[in-house]
Amino acid sequence: MITLLHAAVEKGVTFFDTAEVYGPLLNEELLGEALEPFRGSVVIATKFGWEPNPGDSGRWSALNSRPEHIKQVAEASLKRLRVDAIDLFYQHRVDLEVPIEDVAGAVRDLIQAGKVKHFGMSEASAQTISRAHTVQPVTALQSEYSLFFRDPEDTVLPTLEELGIGFVPFSPLGKGFLTGTIDAKTKFDSSDFRNSVPRFSEENRKKNQALVDVITSFAKEKKVTPAQIALAWLLAKKPWIVPIPGTTKLDRLEENLGAANVRLTESEVTALEDASSKVKIEGARYSEFHQKLVGR
Repeated sequence: MITLLHAAVEKGVTFFDTAEVYGPLLNEELLGEALEPFRGSVVIATKFGWEPNPGDSGRWSALNSRPEHIKQVAEASLKRLRVDAIDLFYQHRVDLEVPIEDVAGAVRDLIQAGKVKHFGMSEASAQTISRAHTVQPVTALQSEYSLFFRDPEDTVLPTLEELGIGFVPFSPLGKGFLTGTIDAKTKFDSSDFRNSVPRFSEENRKKNQALVDVITSFAKEKKVTPAQIALAWLLAKKPWIVPIPGTTKLDRLEENLGAANVRLTESEVTALEDASSKVKIEGARYSEFHQKLVGR
C-alpha cells in the first residue's frame, strides 16, 4: 500500500483521506509513514467523533464529539500522521449529545493553536452546517454523493454553494457498484461492509443493475469506462466538488485518475442525469444503525 500511495503522489494526487476509525488507527499510521517524504506537498484529511469500545479495540461503539475528546483525538492523530498540523479535520458524524457550536468552537481552538488548518463536517444536514459555520467557517463537507445516491442535491449542495464550502463526495463509485464489475452474483468477503447494506442485497443489486447499464452505455459512447463516467459526472457538476475514490490496485488508481481527462458537456450531463433518474434505486444505503447517524 505504501508503494501504491507513492505511485499516487507521483501521478499527481495531492489529497488523501483517512480517519481514526479506519483500521482502527492503523490507516492513519500507514498514511503517516507513506506520506512523510512528501510533507508540505500533500494534504491529509482525517476525522474525529467516535469513541472506542474498551472491551473491543476493533469496534467503535458510540459517538463522542465533546470538546475535550476532540482535542485528545487531534493530539493522537498528529502523532500517527507525523505532521505538525492536521490539514482538514472532519467531524465524522454529528453528535446530538454535543451542540454543534461547541464542536466548532473546539476545532476553532485547535486552529488558533496551530494544530489544525481547516474544519470539516461529514454527513451533516444543511441546517447543522449553517450553525457550525457561524462559529468556525467550514471548509469542506464530506458526504456520500454519486449517480447511485443524489440526495445531497436537495438542500445540502445549495447551502454549500451559498456559504462557499467545498464538497468531498465519498463512495463516488457507489461503493464499487458503478464500475460495472459487481452484479447480482458477486460474492463479498465475510468482512465486507457491503454485506450489511440493503442496497447491496442480491435482489437489489439485480434491480439496480439498470443504472449501471445506463452508465455503461454512456461510457461506450465516450470510449471510456463506467467508473470514469461516474467520476467525470461529479467533476462536471461544480468546480468545488472533489470526489475521493478509494482503491488498493494500481490499475484502478490509473483508471480513476483518467476520469480527470473525460470532458462531459452540459448536454451530456443533462442526458446522463435524465436517463439515470428513470431508474428507481432499490434498498437503503445503510443498515438501520448507520442510517440514524446521517443527515442530522
